[in-house]
Amino acid sequence: MVKTQLDLILFNGKITTLDTKQPEVSAIGIKEGIVAALGSNEEIKKLADANTQVIDLKQRRVIPGLNDSHLHLIRGGLNFNMELRWDGVPSLAYALEMLKKQVLRTPPPQWVRVIGGWSEFQFVEKRMPTLKEINEIAPETPVFILHLYDSALLNAAALRAVGYTKDTPDPIGGRIERDKNGNPTGLLIAEPNAMILYATLAKGPKLALQDQINSTRHFTRELNRLGLTSCIDAGGGFQNYPADYQVIETLHKNAQLTVRIAYNLFTQKPGEELTDFQKWSKMVVPYSGDSMYRHNGAGEMLVFSAADFEDFLYPRPDMPSNMEGDLKKVVRFLVEKRWPFRLHATYNETIGRALDVFEEINREIPFGDLCWFFDHAETITDVNLQRIKVLEGGIAIQHRMAFQGEYFIQKYGHEAAKRSPPIRKMLDLGIPIGAGTDATRVASYNPWVSLYWLVSGKTVGGTSLYGEENKLERLEALRLYTIGSAKLSREEHVKGSLAIGMYADMSVLSQDYFSVPEEMIKEIVSVLTLLGGKAVYGGEEFIHLDLNWDLPVSPDWSPVRYYEGYFQPHKQNFCSCPNSHQKNSLDAILGYTHRERPLNPWSFGCDCFAY
Repeated sequence: MVKTQLDLILFNGKITTLDTKQPEVSAIGIKEGIVAALGSNEEIKKLADANTQVIDLKQRRVIPGLNDSHLHLIRGGLNFNMELRWDGVPSLAYALEMLKKQVLRTPPPQWVRVIGGWSEFQFVEKRMPTLKEINEIAPETPVFILHLYDSALLNAAALRAVGYTKDTPDPIGGRIERDKNGNPTGLLIAEPNAMILYATLAKGPKLALQDQINSTRHFTRELNRLGLTSCIDAGGGFQNYPADYQVIETLHKNAQLTVRIAYNLFTQKPGEELTDFQKWSKMVVPYSGDSMYRHNGAGEMLVFSAADFEDFLYPRPDMPSNMEGDLKKVVRFLVEKRWPFRLHATYNETIGRALDVFEEINREIPFGDLCWFFDHAETITDVNLQRIKVLEGGIAIQHRMAFQGEYFIQKYGHEAAKRSPPIRKMLDLGIPIGAGTDATRVASYNPWVSLYWLVSGKTVGGTSLYGEENKLERLEALRLYTIGSAKLSREEHVKGSLAIGMYADMSVLSQDYFSVPEEMIKEIVSVLTLLGGKAVYGGEEFIHLDLNWDLPVSPDWSPVRYYEGYFQPHKQNFCSCPNSHQKNSLDAILGYTHRERPLNPWSFGCDCFAY
């Protein structure tokens, strides 16, 4: 037991440490941002003195801070305050009402953007919005709605803003849907390359620098609200290094980061990938930085010829014949420089070809203890899992299937979906696995939706993907979201568990993850999030500990000012009208009557909300 006095003690809790020596305790002591003592309430409270802060957890469940192994935080932060989030919204009718209100608030020349984190299967209506609905809501304000990797809806005003006309040619790998006269309808389709979607999105206005700083602070705060304290940033398209890292580096310099970030560098120029990595190798050293912001190597894009962005509405894309040659040049350079790397790969065929390259390089220059891993791997076979195991690689898995599972089943069938990806097989082989989201442009950044997917094997629409053989126990899933992710940035010795000597990063939960009904897992949030023993988010009885509870939102028209982020029904201007059934009743939008309304997580004892 530690002899020194403690800065902070949390007691009277159910603390899951993920430490094999003391897997659950009732109290924890913190000194200088590090876990210093674990034990019973009586043992730990004895270590307090007049300067020790003591917090009663009131029997709340505590877990190590969550760590997303594949998040686009840096890019997402630049745009968060511009985006209307439909993440978790239960009804298309309500989503369209949100859109209608935001259109009225948004000044020209700004757009209203709904960018990822939702699926039509989450709506009770089980359908997409129509172009007619969007144009009626917004005749003058540009609206851009991204749907997964497959399509985007643009109203007429957005088409005018981006300059798409009957004379605009279709880009390679994409299609502009046209009416019988050849005029664009507003539907952009990836067939299967998503570049048409992201290149069009990039034509919109950007936030001013100070607004981008505020936006990133709100995004990290939203992640803290959900219990996240760490992530690996996977880079991304239109995220150039170092130009687009100015905001995150400013926040780091000013000690305003509230999520620990290990960042990968993502090449931006087809045909110039090796040049990018050669340049960056002279600018930054792997694992350089500090506990809040450190470099984590190359990827997820290594070469464009190996990018098999999934669109399960279309056949698997065949990678070009030059893939192996391009990949070998880049990976050989990275191995020579001892740069860790990651590679986006959805399909087994792409993974197999990449492994051919990795094995050839390994025979010439052994990988040894170099940290490398694949991202996604939804259709990987047992044979290729064995090859990864031999090369001592890892896999970062994300809950993209929770948003696209219905499309996968439609394309490949229920049997194929049962192991997409084969998580249990990966674990049985002892392959290092980190869990995450791949947010923000397809799946939601909410880690509890991802944990729900891992445990239940279901999509956000309730479709069962996996049998019992490919579902995880709750503790297993939590390990992947903590210790597992830390291994992919070589930080498992400092974070991922609440063992003595580890970072005091933890989340106090709104509900007990280990005992709530399965369907309620995705509704869990944090009521107190500590980073290095400091409160970065506080809610409910811990709100007084939150030093940033009144962080302003800029610009003043931002959707975040009105809707924050992931859908919070109790904050959507709900009124307390008992038995109300006017048209703005939540039950009316969801299509229920009082007598038939099922118990659902959106009720909260309140019937109505105001528009």
